[in-house]
Amino acid sequence: MSALPTVRATRYVVPLREGGSLPGLVEADDLGTYVCKFRGAGQGLRVLVAEVVVGELARRLGIATPDLVAVQLEEAIARYEADEEVQDLLTASLGLNLGIDFLPGAFGYDAECRPDPAVAARILWLDALTANVDRSWRNPNLLMWHGNLWAIDHGACLYFHHSWTGGIGSPERFAAQPYRVDDHVLGAYLPGVAAADEELAPQVTEQLLEEVVALVPEEWLEPVPDADPSALRRAYVDFLLARVSGSRGWLPGGAA
Repeated sequence: MSALPTVRATRYVVPLREGGSLPGLVEADDLGTYVCKFRGAGQGLRVLVAEVVVGELARRLGIATPDLVAVQLEEAIARYEADEEVQDLLTASLGLNLGIDFLPGAFGYDAECRPDPAVAARILWLDALTANVDRSWRNPNLLMWHGNLWAIDHGACLYFHHSWTGGIGSPERFAAQPYRVDDHVLGAYLPGVAAADEELAPQVTEQLLEEVVALVPEEWLEPVPDADPSALRRAYVDFLLARVSGSRGWLPGGAA
């Protein structure tokens, strides 16, 4: 089974106090610098699963998104952290965490940005496919880097897995769930979604989804009644495959 590259955190640099998860900038033994999303944060491990599944799906569809690694966090890194809140988070996050390649000099998306309309429509399409509820002007989760639009922060996608506490639900229900763009930061690019669907949907095959889901570390797959890790991986494939191969009622703005 394929896996994310694994690095070991060597230094915690600074917290990034955005949102409720308190990600932090860390340096690693591969000499890379990463935005680290911690397993001990309040949102839970399924947020990390969504980051990998949707981020790697985006990459394979040609949507720019930072490289991902698994970051091994050891006890020593928290020992000399002066901030008590950060120290508690690091201590609760020993083991594998998610590292997102830091893009130096990137700046956040705002009203002055003029992205390629086709690129913006592809991101909007991916958000609709994966039910991303966190791409608004309040929190665009987009960066401009070297003149290109980069999609980041996919943890709010795949909302269906948060209801698996009683068992895996119905892929068909998710497949038919509409996606609203009233508050979407890229809503102005809705006219391009039909073309994006025609281009991207055929690429989202069962094999591609299996490859992407296989990258999720097994220890991030939280227990679900009557489902072992293999069944959980299969469920992610089934839910997304049902959505992309169904009637397309989820496409925003009647793009179907």
